[in-house]
Amino acid sequence: MADYQIYELGDLPLLSGEMLNDAKLAYQTYGTLSAAGDNVIVLPTFYTGTNTRNEGFFGPGRAIDPARHFIVSPNLFGNGRSSSPSNTPAPQDGPRFPLVQMWDNIAAQHRLVHEHLGIEKIALVAGWSMAGCQSYQWAAQYPDMVQAILPFCASAKTSPHNFVFLEGVKAALCADQKWNGGNYASPPEAGLKAFGRVYAGWAFSQTFYREGLYRQMGFETIEELLQDWERDHVQGWDANDLLAKLATWQAGDISAGPLYNGDYKLALGAIKARAILMPCTQDLYFPPEDNEIEASFMPNAIFRPHHSPWGHCAANPGSDKGFMTQLDANIRELLER
Repeated sequence: MADYQIYELGDLPLLSGEMLNDAKLAYQTYGTLSAAGDNVIVLPTFYTGTNTRNEGFFGPGRAIDPARHFIVSPNLFGNGRSSSPSNTPAPQDGPRFPLVQMWDNIAAQHRLVHEHLGIEKIALVAGWSMAGCQSYQWAAQYPDMVQAILPFCASAKTSPHNFVFLEGVKAALCADQKWNGGNYASPPEAGLKAFGRVYAGWAFSQTFYREGLYRQMGFETIEELLQDWERDHVQGWDANDLLAKLATWQAGDISAGPLYNGDYKLALGAIKARAILMPCTQDLYFPPEDNEIEASFMPNAIFRPHHSPWGHCAANPGSDKGFMTQLDANIRELLER
């Protein structure tokens, strides 16, 4: 089976008023749709993630299991599989790629799920980081379709502090002279390495570094970990793609758009889905306090933080077994209720 499929959207109107020309939504499905159509789980992708990376969140015997569920994993615009700066022809190539907001991503995913796959109800939308942000967006944008959500290490609206963190990694990347306003002839490797180094300081917690937990990842020193993050960003990511997704993240707000017109509390209150909000207590850019506030405005939400020194990366498959155990328990609870 190919890693992913492409759903042709045609010209996609964006919330900004612009148009994304000849838009393409990459996705993959796993399992079989039940006769009743009641076993659908949507797993959007996270920042620097793909549907392939999402495969670490499900499997035989897991709470999400292709033997029982029909899993749809749509790829975020800008991630290199769906329409992105790196694969879109002129005049929307590279730095000319338009701003695609969460609203736009979910509108496109809704077309995939409803029009193309013929699905009426979604049992659960779940995801890590930006994927979790999309689960909130799904529940606010299509409240009658989504029955449950489980955002983990995510938020319904990008906080001011989170916005500033993203400005930092962006500045590190764009300081490379090769960046050239996004019109680079070859990858701005120094900028990509700086991006990775800055990001590593936020992805894990202070406790993670203090206790040397990077050794559990096979690194003898912090420098070895930082060099690994450098390599990942140089080898794995186009700079314009990183910045396109970063712009989507910075603009994240479930109340943006014609339904709620910027009324964040109204948007949260309109979510009908059962929800478990699962932050990590030591996440440096999606802190539990934000989710606790959100839960107070959501009619069917449980606030259930997980304590882990792994910070935001507690949710990365293979990092923190305790997190995965709790995640599966929470998913089972939502699907059984």
